[in-house]
Amino acid sequence: MSDPGFPGQHSTTTTVKSSTTAVDTTIRFDGSYIRTLPGMLKISQVSLNLLGFICIEAGGPWAYHSRGVWFNFVAMTGFWLTLILLALYLFHIIERFYKIPWLKFELGYCGLWAGLYIIAASLALSFTHVEAFIAAGFFGFCAMIAYALDAFLKYKAVQSGQLAQGERMVSKQTTAVNSPTY
Repeated sequence: MSDPGFPGQHSTTTTVKSSTTAVDTTIRFDGSYIRTLPGMLKISQVSLNLLGFICIEAGGPWAYHSRGVWFNFVAMTGFWLTLILLALYLFHIIERFYKIPWLKFELGYCGLWAGLYIIAASLALSFTHVEAFIAAGFFGFCAMIAYALDAFLKYKAVQSGQLAQGERMVSKQTTAVNSPTY
C-alpha cells in the first residue's frame, strides 16, 4: 500500500552557479570613467567638498569657530579621500587589486560621510549670523545627497555581486532529474 502523502513521482533539480572574473591588471589611464555615474558622483563630491571648505574659510575669523573647524575637517578629509579614490579608478588601480572588497569599503565610506555631512551642514546652517556658513551648509547638504546616492549604488552593487572595476560573469546551469513511479 502506498503512502498517500508522498507523490508517486518526484523530480530533483540541481542548480550549479559558476562565475568568471575578467580583469585587466595593467595600470593605465582611462578618462571614460568620469562619464559614468560613479565617476560623475566622485567629481561632484570633490567639487562640493572644496566649495564648502572655501565658504567656511570665507567666513573670516568665524572659520575657527568649532562649527567651522568641524565642517572643514569633514570637507577636507572627504575631498582628499574621494580624490584618491577617483585617481585609483582613473588609473585602474582598483582593477589591479580586484580581490580587495572595494565596493564594501566605499559603501562604508560613503555612508559614513553622508552621516558626517548631515551633522556638519546642520551645524553650519544653525550659525545664521555668518552668511558664508549658510552657503557652506547648502553645499554640505548637496554633498550629503551625493554621498548617500553613491552609498546606495554601492549597496546595490554589493548585493548583486559586482566588482568595483572589471567584469564578473555569473552563469547558472540547471539540470532536472525525474524519478520513475514505484
